[in-house]
Amino acid sequence: MTTSTMDQPTSEAFAERLVGMLNEGALCLMISIGHRTALFDAMATLPPVTSEELAAAANLNERYVREWLSALTTGGIITYDPVTRSFHLPAEHAAWLTRAAAPNNIAVAAQYIPLLSSVEEGIIERFRPGGGLHYHEYPRFHAVMAEDSGQTVVGALFDYILPLVPDLTQQLETGIDVLDLGCGEGRALIELAAAFPHSRFTGYDLSAAALAAGREAAQRRGLTNLHYAAIDAAHLDETARYDLIVTFDAIHDQADPARVLANIRRALRPNGVYLMQDIRGSSVLERNLDHPLAPFMYTISTMHCMSVSLAAGGAGLGTMWGEELAQTMLADAGFSNVQIEYLAHDFQNSYYIARV
Repeated sequence: MTTSTMDQPTSEAFAERLVGMLNEGALCLMISIGHRTALFDAMATLPPVTSEELAAAANLNERYVREWLSALTTGGIITYDPVTRSFHLPAEHAAWLTRAAAPNNIAVAAQYIPLLSSVEEGIIERFRPGGGLHYHEYPRFHAVMAEDSGQTVVGALFDYILPLVPDLTQQLETGIDVLDLGCGEGRALIELAAAFPHSRFTGYDLSAAALAAGREAAQRRGLTNLHYAAIDAAHLDETARYDLIVTFDAIHDQADPARVLANIRRALRPNGVYLMQDIRGSSVLERNLDHPLAPFMYTISTMHCMSVSLAAGGAGLGTMWGEELAQTMLADAGFSNVQIEYLAHDFQNSYYIARV
């Protein structure tokens, strides 16, 4: 298309959109910093403050705090009074940016942008030959995932997720054997083990660092009904051992997800239940055009989820593998009864309840 045939208003509108992306992307980085330094948490408890006052309250360097405030002021996140030189975080904004706002703290998810940007060079190097990056090449990923899971999963575990399976809470109270496959730091497991002392809990993951953090947290809570082990889900070789197996946002990352699902099926007892939480979406691209987080999810897939699977020579399902493919793979693994449930407050995840 030449400039003579190009629709100029459309082109200019797209240019404006790109400029907006630059600003929004920059603000995402600043939001991540505001979360990690607890600046949002400090501002939410303070009246309008100067940069000096905020820096003192947060025990941070004033020059950096002032520049951070300037970015968020020009971005419409923080308000500024030039007469008093004071900054304020409106309550309406704090409701989505502070730890007290969990599970609605979107600042937690903002951390993914700088985290994934840190591996850009490695991902670009894989675009021509293929392959991917391994888990250990992602700084802080397990920590951010654990924090994110703490909001989306742990926060909803008892009131919303467990009730999706009829009588499950009662069974946990009586005492059953539970496995969390790909447990990471095991935050959900720790809460479950504390709430249901008559049940026995096991967490498997490949990350030694994540498992060490989980063991330390379990020890601090004095839990004796929780066991962690470093096991590859693809090499899980147990038969009829568990009454309940859960995976939280873990299957689509696997190198061999079909094998993992078959292993889960084999490890369940005859009346056992597999509860799989994974990203809500379709396996068909055009059905995701109206998904509120589709660009974000496909970006995470490109930069992490697909990549870690390909790095291991795997299937590379990607974050948006979708419900259609998930149902097919569950059926192929031997689950003849699969229900998909949703939570009213959670548009990001699908909850699969699979039985033999």
